[in-house]
Amino acid sequence: MGNIVRMGIVGAGTIAQRGILPHLSQDDVQDRVVLQAICDPVPGRAEASVEKFGIAKGFQDYEDLLENGDVDAVSIASPIGLHYEQGKMALEAGKHIHFNKTMCTTVAEATELIDLANAKGLHIVASPGEVLRPQVQAVRKAIADGRIGIPTWGIAGASFGTYHLDEKERQSDNPALKIDPSWYFRKPGGGPLYDMTVYALHGMTTVLGPAKKVTAVSGIRVPEREFNGKAVATDADDNTGILLDFGNGLFALAYGAAAGSINYWFSGTYFGTEGKIEGFSLNGEELDYPEKHLADEAGGGVKGAQVTLPHVVGAHRDIDEQHVYEDIMQLVDWVNDGKASPVTAERARHVIEIIESAYTAAETGQTQTLTTSF
Repeated sequence: MGNIVRMGIVGAGTIAQRGILPHLSQDDVQDRVVLQAICDPVPGRAEASVEKFGIAKGFQDYEDLLENGDVDAVSIASPIGLHYEQGKMALEAGKHIHFNKTMCTTVAEATELIDLANAKGLHIVASPGEVLRPQVQAVRKAIADGRIGIPTWGIAGASFGTYHLDEKERQSDNPALKIDPSWYFRKPGGGPLYDMTVYALHGMTTVLGPAKKVTAVSGIRVPEREFNGKAVATDADDNTGILLDFGNGLFALAYGAAAGSINYWFSGTYFGTEGKIEGFSLNGEELDYPEKHLADEAGGGVKGAQVTLPHVVGAHRDIDEQHVYEDIMQLVDWVNDGKASPVTAERARHVIEIIESAYTAAETGQTQTLTTSF
């Protein structure tokens, strides 16, 4: 294999166009990872990426990429409902995997992938790597150090709004690049929990640890949306409220809503007997951490949070989706140097169980006891 990971990209949609391909085509990573192949089932889409980003091989069929792409690893950037089958095929073909969020949709699927990877000596890095953020670690440490007294409850989540309908990558005049967002509103894998709230849940479980029980209410609030002049029907729940029990009387609320959000980005708010942490501020003052000067130099906000990730240097600071690039580089380091990443499939499995159990709880009216941890 040498010291360069030959990466295959599965799906040439918005996340690949906006984040993965621009990052991995930069000169400063070519000594560690190279864009070897890409596939997409839409005719012409993979070819357009090959030409734009200098990728060695382009395919329309995923099986063709695995057989003839000469790749060591894949970044699976297809719709979430395809991740399990595509991940299983990659592992059976001997490829390491980076999963864009979310790894899959059920605990059973996640466990099968984890067991298969272990049996074959392969690595899985499963986005989102919120555990890597120094801001999230600063929140965790502040609570552990008692700076808000006894933590009592928290809240975090995200909402769809019209984000995916309005993404600029979907507005291309090129039919091959006019990327349809309909899958975000359909089963399996659609809905704001798997797509957006997953960030908040990874952050919350990094801060508070694994959850123990889940109950929820859930349903479809916006039954139809519109894209490119056509109706997009919703069949995946788009409005879910989750109550998480972390044990010893500590609880939190999580939401994946059709619209509306109360949190800064995907960060949480945590309350205690002596104050609160809101976003990355403790009782109104920003938390300190070693990388904070980088965030300040970038102007704070979302960009400030992105540039503090360890691999986000140089040109990567000005390319979107830095967190996706970071997670891919976690896999690259693991494959090249044997440096295991904290962005593990086991963490992802626990969050998947929270989401899966929330839907079950909402359907049955019964609180669900979680079986996974990390």
